[in-house]
Amino acid sequence: MHDGSPEESIHALDLAGLQSPAITVWSAWASSAGASALRSADAAGGAGAEADASPESRLAGIGALKRLDATRGELKSMRVAGAFLGKGVGRAILRHIVAEAQAEGLRTLWLETGAGPQFTPAQRLYASEGFGFCGPFDGYVDDPLSVFMTRAI
Repeated sequence: MHDGSPEESIHALDLAGLQSPAITVWSAWASSAGASALRSADAAGGAGAEADASPESRLAGIGALKRLDATRGELKSMRVAGAFLGKGVGRAILRHIVAEAQAEGLRTLWLETGAGPQFTPAQRLYASEGFGFCGPFDGYVDDPLSVFMTRAI
């Protein structure tokens, strides 16, 4: 995930960061029958009410929402397992997070992603869901290895 990136260009949350009270993490699960479920965990590790994954399910992807303030949120730690790339998992997680952010009363979402060619599919996904390119936000600085995007919700 950090292949060759300098420390100052790594913005992915580690486990401690994902456990912050300002962060909600959603995970997408796929069963052997092909069904999928989204569920959330709060900072205390409690499962959310969206859906439960069965014991034979495989983790397909994750995404997180960080509340920046009363009206702004940041999309964090979007990842899709290799076996599920190109199958709509990332889009489903993204749409779910956008809907949850709207339900919480947030008005804008922001994100930072990589600038290299390996991040082009992610940038296209975000653009197709209404995100536009912008400058650094909330403490980020210009970085040739980062791309910043935002959208109103």
